Amino acid sequence: GILGRYLPEFGRIVGQMQHDLFHVYTVDQHILMVIRNLRRFTMPELAHEFPLCSELMSGFERRWLLYVAALYHDIAKGRGADHSELGAHDVRRFCRTHGLSSQDTDLVAFLVEHHLAMSSAAQKQDTHDPEVVRAFADRVGSERRLVALYLLTVADVRGTSPKVWNAWKAKLLEDLFRATRRVLTGEPLARDAALAEKQAEAARLLRLYALSDNVKERLWAQLDITYFLRHDAQEIAWHTRNLHYRVETERPVVKARLAPFGEGLQVMIYTRDREALFARISGYFERAGFNIAEAKVHTTRNGYALDTFAVMGEGRGAHYRDLISMIEAELAEEVQSQAPLPPPRGGRVSRRVRHFPISPVVDIRPDERGAYHVLSIVASDRPGLLYSIARTLAGYHVNLQTARINTLGDRAEDVFLVSGEALAHPKTVLQLEQDLLKELTLQQAAAALETAPH
Repeated sequence: GILGRYLPEFGRIVGQMQHDLFHVYTVDQHILMVIRNLRRFTMPELAHEFPLCSELMSGFERRWLLYVAALYHDIAKGRGADHSELGAHDVRRFCRTHGLSSQDTDLVAFLVEHHLAMSSAAQKQDTHDPEVVRAFADRVGSERRLVALYLLTVADVRGTSPKVWNAWKAKLLEDLFRATRRVLTGEPLARDAALAEKQAEAARLLRLYALSDNVKERLWAQLDITYFLRHDAQEIAWHTRNLHYRVETERPVVKARLAPFGEGLQVMIYTRDREALFARISGYFERAGFNIAEAKVHTTRNGYALDTFAVMGEGRGAHYRDLISMIEAELAEEVQSQAPLPPPRGGRVSRRVRHFPISPVVDIRPDERGAYHVLSIVASDRPGLLYSIARTLAGYHVNLQTARINTLGDRAEDVFLVSGEALAHPKTVLQLEQDLLKELTLQQAAAALETAPH
């Protein structure tokens, strides 16, 4: 109780439960866990866990400021208002009474007020878009703030629940950190420059496979700038290596590999585009017991779908490699199927979902450029959630461009970039939102009933 007596605001959150689907600790336990995670970044014998974080921490002056930010980042929870803003107010008072400089106070207050910003941007926005990265860099303002925010974010997400952190989230955060640091340190990130650099790196990777520079021309001629912005150089090289000699293939090409970011599989599907293709693919992964972490959907100039999925399966571990051939064969057959889309299957949900159900939220609005619409969905996570969404979108002939599947424990916060003529009509958009809400509510109720004890 010493900390609670010294800091009354901490005393108020001791033992306070967090009634959501991703925090497994009380507020005070979570805060101390985040501080523990930050301290682990300082320990040379643990540098192998998070090499980049350990490197950044070793060069960070007055690293104890990060501990202060961690102490206050969630300290205002349970007060009925935005805990980030209230916490920033509290930590400014702490800094003032403890004689911190205005510069250090501003840094700590910034971290507390914006401690969710990096995780949100990495998991919900298209961080391959230089304009998105530039906007985030403007919000952060300096390299020192960026380093501090990245370290706090990794420690915070890891301190939420053992189920929340995975290699996929680590990659998203690291990619956003590196791209933002380039902007803040003055390196060029103009769209054309970023595109040329990525294509040059992809070509270099192809040469490692003894492929000449001209093999890429046929495929790349069918790909627009959007494709090159959304995919990294490794993915572009992987696609090109497998497709350069079958750009006009009549049979689907399905290739799977161990994910480069260290967990799960990456699956590529190349086939003539057809209606409800995404729903059919996501339905297959549901039945096969895989969770989709990310989907990148692209239509080539010659009418082919080139889709890339990052998938993971609970308990698969070292057996992923054994599943590659099975997925390649079964999914190639599935995308050619003419059978109607089956209804979503019921699936078991966790006990936490039954006790802390989430009322689904659906929002559709134009993106910043007006070229696409952004579909945001919040719901209790369950098997087949993405398939239910995709099946409903297919009924409105809405095409999915990208999908960011953000699962926080048992809470799903998914963001989709979508397009289609139906979205030009406000009444149709409203009806689509209502149908999605209805589908999510019914499926959630059915899953809860199936899991309930009899």
